[in-house]
Amino acid sequence: MHKHGLRASLALRSISTCKSKWHHYQYKPQIKFYRNHTTSTTGPGFMEPVAGSSMQLQIVKALRSGDRKKASHLLRDFGRRSHSLSVNDFVDIFKYCAQSPDPMFVMEIWRLMELKDININNTSSSLMTRALCKGAYMGEAFSIMDFLGENRRFYPGLPLYNSILSSCTKIQNLIQARKCLDLMEKQMIGKSEVTYTALLKLAVLQKNLPAVHIIWREYIKLYSMSIIALRKFIWSFTRLGDLKSANRRLQQLVALAMKGNISIGRTVYGKLYSTRLDIPVPANDGLGSTILDLRKSKQHDSCILSPSLFSPDTISASKEQKFICMDDEKAKNTEINGLNGQNHSLLMKVLRWSFNDIIHGCAKEKNYMLAWKLILQMQNLGLQPSSHTYDGIIRAVVSQRSFGDAMRMFKKMQQENLKLYDSTLATLSVSFSRELQLDLAESLLNQISDCLYPHPYNALLASCDALNQPERAVRVFAKMRKIKLLPDMRTYELLFSLFGIVNAPYEDSNMSSQVDAAKRINAIERDMANNGFLHSHRSLKVLLKSLGEEGMIRKLIQYLHVAENLFIYSNPSLGTDMYNIVLHYLVEAQESHMAIQIFKKMKLCGCHPDSTTYNIMIDCCSVIRSYRSASLLISAMIREGFCPVACTYTALIKILLEDENFNEALNVLERIKLDGIQFDVLLFNTFLRQACYKGRIDVIEFIVEFMHQEKVQPDPTTCDYVFSAYVNSSFHNTAIEALQVLSLRMMSEDGNILKERRSFVDEFILDEDLASESHIFKLFDDSEDEVAIGLLNLRWCAIIGFPICESADQSLWAKRLESRFLKRLASGSRRGEQL
Repeated sequence: MHKHGLRASLALRSISTCKSKWHHYQYKPQIKFYRNHTTSTTGPGFMEPVAGSSMQLQIVKALRSGDRKKASHLLRDFGRRSHSLSVNDFVDIFKYCAQSPDPMFVMEIWRLMELKDININNTSSSLMTRALCKGAYMGEAFSIMDFLGENRRFYPGLPLYNSILSSCTKIQNLIQARKCLDLMEKQMIGKSEVTYTALLKLAVLQKNLPAVHIIWREYIKLYSMSIIALRKFIWSFTRLGDLKSANRRLQQLVALAMKGNISIGRTVYGKLYSTRLDIPVPANDGLGSTILDLRKSKQHDSCILSPSLFSPDTISASKEQKFICMDDEKAKNTEINGLNGQNHSLLMKVLRWSFNDIIHGCAKEKNYMLAWKLILQMQNLGLQPSSHTYDGIIRAVVSQRSFGDAMRMFKKMQQENLKLYDSTLATLSVSFSRELQLDLAESLLNQISDCLYPHPYNALLASCDALNQPERAVRVFAKMRKIKLLPDMRTYELLFSLFGIVNAPYEDSNMSSQVDAAKRINAIERDMANNGFLHSHRSLKVLLKSLGEEGMIRKLIQYLHVAENLFIYSNPSLGTDMYNIVLHYLVEAQESHMAIQIFKKMKLCGCHPDSTTYNIMIDCCSVIRSYRSASLLISAMIREGFCPVACTYTALIKILLEDENFNEALNVLERIKLDGIQFDVLLFNTFLRQACYKGRIDVIEFIVEFMHQEKVQPDPTTCDYVFSAYVNSSFHNTAIEALQVLSLRMMSEDGNILKERRSFVDEFILDEDLASESHIFKLFDDSEDEVAIGLLNLRWCAIIGFPICESADQSLWAKRLESRFLKRLASGSRRGEQL
């Protein structure tokens, strides 16, 4: 190929790119190459080499200081005053441009050299190519490579190809990387360790695990193992999730270090490199090529790397492979004494890096056991875990929800005075938030110097929501605003859940709470709009629930229309949950007719009712007292493939009890028993509620014993209905005895908690100190409501002078109910007419 061929090729390539990249150039200069350069020392304007070297230094100094205008002016002045310039007069500038990189100034020199008719040698072309590659001018770099490959006088060396391949991987240009591999194959270029490093980065970039395995097999055929090479393979396997292979390479690395086979050095830039000679081994085909087509062999063990290895088909195949992330190799006994006395600082650094890589990979793959093994091996080798090591092991621990181990690691870091990374603090904070250790979680969160993501704050807000601590949530959100951390959609979903409901638990909504709730919701929505967020499907569900809890029916319907327009009409499958929320709160607010209209609309817009929908509407039938409609809904529910559950029959029983049809309701209760449906306390409370209102002591006693036989523990509502029924019938002593028995059964399934724990009687029930009641109230904070209410009931019974029954089995009332219940069973009838 003639030198003008390259000029034509570059001119065509630069038509579209030159105007945008460097518009002040009018044309692309031609390039002249030669091998043995001799500089003419005659002619007018001849400059001494010293003068040329001085001018190069001035230009480099101007470029280094950022004064491009001055550097360009010096270059033009250099060209005007010198008529016999050589390529050596620009080498220092080329070197700077290759290191910076500065491809634009390279193009400026290129233009000057064309005007001065200066030939280019291998050194200058190599430096130019590197500068162009690093500056992402890959097209121009390949043009130079094409010319060098076609020119008989020149032969582009392997370092030049390595430079292009490394640049392609650095800028993640996979197309150009494959083109470079094709060119290397065409020119029959071998490979060096630098080539393998670039190929590994390319494979990791493409997530192509099979390619890494093939690179490994080819590498060990050509080279003996080295510390740096193993380190790079460990990094590659770990990044692609193959912890088993990574751990094997790590054990090889440890064995190599123990043998004292250390060949590590550090460059002036601080990078580690292998100090042994890098001598590529030619292939066996007699042509010097080490790149063959992967498709020529089906056996990977006999394959050499090919550009086709990095094709999209090969990459997609790699995604189907799964690897076991465990290695059962035991640490060798020689590790106890460390690395045989090796104290090479660079070696220790490489080992620690490799261990850290795999430990962080274990965190990603949730392989806690392997991470723990590696930590123990590091200790055996005498490698002190760093903050980065602990960051990885803590991530692995947290991935398995092992809160105790995470806490021990945290304390270990504190003992060793290791600085916690922000990522470590965030991981621990999330873990403590999940375990509802909010004080610790908030303390760690406040220590983070620079938090880039709202995830740890969201975890703490979620825990505040679970424990009903809106005051703490306000403090957490204020901290986010202070550090200018933008919320994400999850943050707003949690804010709606936290602040959309104003009333505390066990309190009913009122006009004041509804006004406050509306103000809070509007404030959150304004903040959403200011940060560019629209409602998500989840945020609207949370908002609908908050509005329903506050009894804001009009707002509830308005936001249902918003949800319909945003999600439901375009994707009806998303609407079932939303409609269920709205229907539930409409039925709870006794808005039965509106609920029926919404139910009809739901079916018209294509949303399919589920089991929850039918149960809500059957409950709606209890509001309008329509047994026939409830029966039709149960039939439709069964046709749709949904089986009735306890709440389905609860709604049906409610309708029968409203009509005082106790006998039929008890028949339904027997049907539930025969169908094997699990009873719940709500179903029995439905019976007790109506029996209390109607003064049916016989029904109440039957239901209480039925609950005991079915091992369904009472709740505070059960105690209330039974106690009120006896009091209304003037059976006061029986009411107190029943209250004690039910309270004991509420606290413990067998009703013997006071007999087993005598301290409860002395500390909480019989103690006259008022502080005892405050201790009982603390149980509410720990979500032990039943225990707290049971103790308060027993304490009240003791205060009014009744003896405390320490076990439900000792109660004469309980024994009487059991005796009557067993007699009915013996008679073979449990029907209501015999009650």
